[in-house]
Amino acid sequence: MANGREARQIKRVRNEVLVALRVVYPAALQAGQLMRSVLPLFPTLEFDHLRRDLHYLVQKGYVERVIADFENGNGATPWRRRWFRLTTAGIEVAERCVKDPALEE
Repeated sequence: MANGREARQIKRVRNEVLVALRVVYPAALQAGQLMRSVLPLFPTLEFDHLRRDLHYLVQKGYVERVIADFENGNGATPWRRRWFRLTTAGIEVAERCVKDPALEE
């Protein structure tokens, strides 16, 4: 268990985030919008858990943070208002062309 979550749930949440971003590609979604899109599937999900999952996906290069014109990029933007977009590597993982053991169930 990772902070009260099973590995299987972590993988499922990360996969659902990739799917949600794939639906709107090449557009971006705010973290708050992503939370609302996966919350019906995972009603006990907390925003801190989603934030960790987004951080993981950014570190792996599957998702990138998009800095909006009105942001100054110094990290002062609250997490729920930050924008994220799928990368080309993320598309391949979302469409299961490339396997990632950390996202496989």
